[in-house]
Amino acid sequence: MAAAGLLALALLVIMAIVVILMTGVRIVRPYEQAIYMRLGRYMRVLNQGMNWVTPLINEVVKIDLRTQVLDVPRQEVITKDNSPTNVDAIIYIKVIDPTKAFFQVTNYRTATIYLAQTTLRSIIGDMELDEILSNRQKINLHLRDVLDEATDKWGVKVEGVEIREVDPAGKVKDAMEEQTSAERLRRAAILKADGSKKAAILNAEGEKRARILQAEGLRQAKILEAEGERLAIILRSQGDAQKLRILSVGAMPLDSKALTVLSLETMKAIGDGKATKIIFPFELTKLIE
Repeated sequence: MAAAGLLALALLVIMAIVVILMTGVRIVRPYEQAIYMRLGRYMRVLNQGMNWVTPLINEVVKIDLRTQVLDVPRQEVITKDNSPTNVDAIIYIKVIDPTKAFFQVTNYRTATIYLAQTTLRSIIGDMELDEILSNRQKINLHLRDVLDEATDKWGVKVEGVEIREVDPAGKVKDAMEEQTSAERLRRAAILKADGSKKAAILNAEGEKRARILQAEGLRQAKILEAEGERLAIILRSQGDAQKLRILSVGAMPLDSKALTVLSLETMKAIGDGKATKIIFPFELTKLIE
């Protein structure tokens, strides 16, 4: 009985020793680092894999090193032009120094969210509503730079900030819709007037071009007509000259009697006409002679 009791006691002691030793084994995942403290004193940072620490008197706090997404709650902000606007955002952070993230701030996530709220309110309050709506990217970059500088002492890096929604108050929305409608009507009127102006210019240019073409056509017609008349006069003159040359050549062999016969035939042709009075440019007695 005594031997059995001693064996059982030995097994219990061995099991207790194994359990105690197991409390000294700490497994750190690849995306984590751990803060190792012994009896309330900071010792070192535990890296990924299996780590050995002093059993029973150790405290190990694991810190996630992955990028974390924090939601900045919706809040109402008064802009520079006194327009109430509801704004919320999303922050992307990453712990780069686990020691600072654990010892320099109670809860780095909550602290970053509160800091983002106050910083966002300050930035939006210094801008007008139209500027906020048209420069979100600029606000995001400015907010990221301010938060990253402020959280650096906590061992936290702000990788990005995205304003998720900018929602003006109801009355502001109604005023913006009226302004947008008026702006659209103004642009439509400008486009219509510009179209009418261009159409009038095109019509005037067309009429001007038509008049130019018409005048050019008339000028060309007159030139061609004058050219035709000139050619006709030249041709008639050349014909008359040719006729006279032929007559002169044909009259050379005729004697005075033949000319008399031709003159009498000419007088006969004149007498057959309807004229009641005939004037002869020579004496008739010359014909008898």
